[in-house]
Amino acid sequence: MEPLSVTNTEFYCMENAKLHHTDEYDLVKANPPTPVLRRGATFAMAIQFNRPFNQDADIVRVRFEFGPKPNTIRGTRAVLPLRAKVRRFPEDPNLWGGILNSTNAQTNSVVLQVRIPPTAQIGIWSCSIQTNIAGEKHRGNRRDYKVPDDIYIIFNPWCPEDSVYMENEDEREEYILNETGKIWCGTFKNPTGKHWIFGQFDEISLPAAVFLLEKSGLATEGRGSPVLIARALSAIINSKDDDGLLEGKWDGEYGDGTSPHAWTGSTAILEQYLSTGGTPVKYGQCWVFSAVTVTICRALGLPCRSTTNYISAHDTNRSMTVDKYFDLFGNKIEDGPEGESDSCWNFHVWNDVWMTRPDLPPGYGGWQIIDATPQEESDKVMRCGPASVAAVKRGEVGYLYDTPFVFSEVNADVVHFKEDEESDWGFSRISVNKYHVGRKILTKKLGPTDDNGDSDLLDVTFIYKNKEGSEAERLAVYNAARGIPRAQEFYRLPNKDKEDVFFDLIDIDTVPFGEDFNVVVKLHNKANEERTIKAVLSASSIYYRGNTANDIKKSRPSSFKLKPGQEDTLSMTITPGEYLDKLVDHNFIKVYAIATVEETKQTWSEEDDFTLILPQMTLNVPGQCKVGEPCVVSFSFQNPLNIPLTECVYVVEGPGHQKPRTIKFRNVNPKEVVTETETFTAKKKGERKIVVNFTSRQIHNINASTKVQIV
Repeated sequence: MEPLSVTNTEFYCMENAKLHHTDEYDLVKANPPTPVLRRGATFAMAIQFNRPFNQDADIVRVRFEFGPKPNTIRGTRAVLPLRAKVRRFPEDPNLWGGILNSTNAQTNSVVLQVRIPPTAQIGIWSCSIQTNIAGEKHRGNRRDYKVPDDIYIIFNPWCPEDSVYMENEDEREEYILNETGKIWCGTFKNPTGKHWIFGQFDEISLPAAVFLLEKSGLATEGRGSPVLIARALSAIINSKDDDGLLEGKWDGEYGDGTSPHAWTGSTAILEQYLSTGGTPVKYGQCWVFSAVTVTICRALGLPCRSTTNYISAHDTNRSMTVDKYFDLFGNKIEDGPEGESDSCWNFHVWNDVWMTRPDLPPGYGGWQIIDATPQEESDKVMRCGPASVAAVKRGEVGYLYDTPFVFSEVNADVVHFKEDEESDWGFSRISVNKYHVGRKILTKKLGPTDDNGDSDLLDVTFIYKNKEGSEAERLAVYNAARGIPRAQEFYRLPNKDKEDVFFDLIDIDTVPFGEDFNVVVKLHNKANEERTIKAVLSASSIYYRGNTANDIKKSRPSSFKLKPGQEDTLSMTITPGEYLDKLVDHNFIKVYAIATVEETKQTWSEEDDFTLILPQMTLNVPGQCKVGEPCVVSFSFQNPLNIPLTECVYVVEGPGHQKPRTIKFRNVNPKEVVTETETFTAKKKGERKIVVNFTSRQIHNINASTKVQIV
């Protein structure tokens, strides 16, 4: 008798996919389909032979292998013998298992039920089948069949034994299955949601995710750990060190690539990266890095969300403070006296991923912060996390990974220093703000996206930090300071001298694009004696990372007297003609006010920032759309400026019906109302999203989204 020959295999891709919650993946729906399976679950596969299977004489072993050097001890190889008498999987749930479900002599086929352990490596597995005849004399007759299908195995948040298990179904729906969402930008006073299409089920997304894992260099035996995978992704999403997915740029010059503002979703970035063989895509900024990280994580089955920290500290010297320096005339010294450049980003977007932390004490699992935006090296590589959110809140900065850096991002104190000729080191401290950093932390709320407003934002500040000014908040700060020697120098600083003049810089919440705004400081002399005040007001455009782009206007240094009990106001008006040509990305403006009291040497400084509000875009798709038929989308907005908009481009994208399409547009006249239509052909039925994003040289990121019902 000759050993069996395998003539065909069948993975029942769609049937298995429905059980594994992977039926939305385009790979499963393709022709031919590709299996996408979740670990910790079982799946059926059929094997067809050249003759009926004889359970007494035939030896059949099904092998699953992962990586270039599969090894059973390391968990990258599993061998499953077909035995008719085996009716149960192994008792150890971390072992692969195989049960022979049925045999069919008429079709020469068998059906096997396979259990994937909940610790299996994430990525592409291969399958091969060995056949032979029982008995010593047949030992050399073994036949090997290589199954042509790649088998994708991903995380399983539905499985309690998987370390990414997420109990709440609504959370799984949002953080695993939702293809669209928002990335929060703007300011803490006026958060604005940027519509984004994650597209984790697109045919390109899962292959790109696996390609990035391969390129990250993470050892194959480590790819069962969500901790190690998340850390690897935080490095390979940015191009520093390893030619990763996205190259960051923040100077406003994007002529040799795509402006970060122009992207509407992740799939165009992933397609460009794969089509060029892994050449970093130009360009990204933090919200783009975060959005693509959502796509990659969700494609791999790792629960993930995009989270925005407003007034996010970048502490370069591990002091847990953001140090800002000013000269005698009130001008900010950008790099400080020693070339160290701490900063506060107006907003910074990172990611939270959900997992247990077996490497940390109990209580530190759940949401973990990872950050793919290149800021600081961690173990000599540009990456950050996963840092336990619970550890950050408690100030437990000794726990892996990068907890001190993340703690500073949400808790650092802002310290202003002014040049002082009488000081030993040339500067003296003029103010400490304990409540400026981490003003608000937002993510998208569970459920539908609000296409017309921002009612879908969820304030999660309390998860990351205790309430500002509370005893718990200060205890967390001092707890962290104890673990950071450099920080202890700053937290021993003495309190300021008695102050008898009250200063208040009035916050500017929002300013419509193209209108005047006023910088206003209120003063009140609470002393029983006259006080002489010297004050300077200034405004500048800034990049959202906090560094100055262009000076807009500065008041002349003024000296005036306040009588006992007197109140007064300082103000400075800034017109569009003074700021329009000095704006950069996001249209952020920073205001500083600095004052000294001559008689008491009291010093005071305060800062405020805001963004100019973009015009509203309306988006409309009339009626229902049918699969395979043309459908029209129209959008409209008004140019708010008295000058033309030039270098205009808009992008239209929608998962399941429209790949990202970029269209160059004519110049838009001053105050003109723009109305434009585009046509797309729907490919998938159901409720889908479509996003339109308009960008010009003068105004970036006018965008909107709407639901489309496809029948």
